[in-house]
Amino acid sequence: MTLNLSLRRSKALFARSLFVILLFSCSLVSQADVTVGAARLDQYLPLLEGKRVALLSNHTGMVGDKHTLDLMLENGVNVVTIFSPEHGFRGKADAGEHVNSSVDGPTGIPIASLYDGKRRGPAPEVVDGLDVIVCDIQDVGLRFYTYYCTMLELMNVAAEAGKEFVVLDRPNPNGMTVDGPILDMKYESGVGRLPIPVVHGLTLGEMARMIVGEGWLKDGRDLKLEVVPCEGYTHQTRYELPVAPSPNLRTMLAVYLYPSICYFEGTPVSLGRGTDAPFEIYGHPDYKGGNFSFTPRSVDGAKNPPLLDKVCHGVDLRGTDPEEAIAAGLNLGYVIDAYRKTGLGDKFFTSFFEKLIGRGDIRKKIQDGMSADEIKAGWAQDVADFKKQRAPYLLYAE
Repeated sequence: MTLNLSLRRSKALFARSLFVILLFSCSLVSQADVTVGAARLDQYLPLLEGKRVALLSNHTGMVGDKHTLDLMLENGVNVVTIFSPEHGFRGKADAGEHVNSSVDGPTGIPIASLYDGKRRGPAPEVVDGLDVIVCDIQDVGLRFYTYYCTMLELMNVAAEAGKEFVVLDRPNPNGMTVDGPILDMKYESGVGRLPIPVVHGLTLGEMARMIVGEGWLKDGRDLKLEVVPCEGYTHQTRYELPVAPSPNLRTMLAVYLYPSICYFEGTPVSLGRGTDAPFEIYGHPDYKGGNFSFTPRSVDGAKNPPLLDKVCHGVDLRGTDPEEAIAAGLNLGYVIDAYRKTGLGDKFFTSFFEKLIGRGDIRKKIQDGMSADEIKAGWAQDVADFKKQRAPYLLYAE
């Protein structure tokens, strides 16, 4: 690919307004106060010079009003493949929806979907045509959020094929918190791939360092890894995400409640998919004692939400103080509330609940009437042990 072709591609790149989805409205820390790894061109362009590059990214890979792919092409980087994660390169697909491989219209660069339901990982011929894989994607710091799983998958591919791997780091909006049980690996799944707590407190760059350092790559392989860190970020930074990371995480409050609300995916209870407040409300037709109701509808990003077109009664969390949500960490109080007030008994939990929470004993503790605080005390040692284990891999002050 010549520089002229790169320039022509970049002029058309992401011109369509559909690419940049919902901006966050909550005012926390200005993006000007933090420099993401993708903005530090002087740090990573030398790593890519003369190499065939694959970029793992999606709609979150923005530096100001430009995408990282745009910046790379403008600077003559030979991007030969785009890898796309869950929700697709444009970030529009539903959770879990299969997305086919395609070609990016503005640039003509092939998009290899890693979420097409057909294979795990890219085709060998795609990998053969690469020298280095670059990861630039906005994670939210939860074990069941699948972007890190995709990064891990590509790290394994790179290690096996002898390719280089570069992470352009971004802040973790939940990076101030470590909470939840460490994954019992018998519950390993597409929403849990590593022995880490639910809220792990790592950026993807730190996660990549830990994956290599702890020998978590397949067959204990080594990997030539480079991380381009952020500037101006610490683990206590309240970083406002400039772009919604996925269709149903639309506000910073939803991001902060996500560690506590997502378990409703393993129950019949709606967490607001198909409404204007996903991950900020919950309810069910059989919920008793609530003074709030909503009806999930088919919408973009939630085409067939749970309890579609059914009136749900429950709880509106939109008045929650964000700092209270942060301080609560993983709070099972909402699940316990819904379990008790729906009266569904054994029909309340599905097997997906164990995959999300990562252990097999939490369901019984809820059924036995334990409180959220009592259950949290049971994983306190997990949290303490993990904080010590992750310490050598941190790039930012706690």
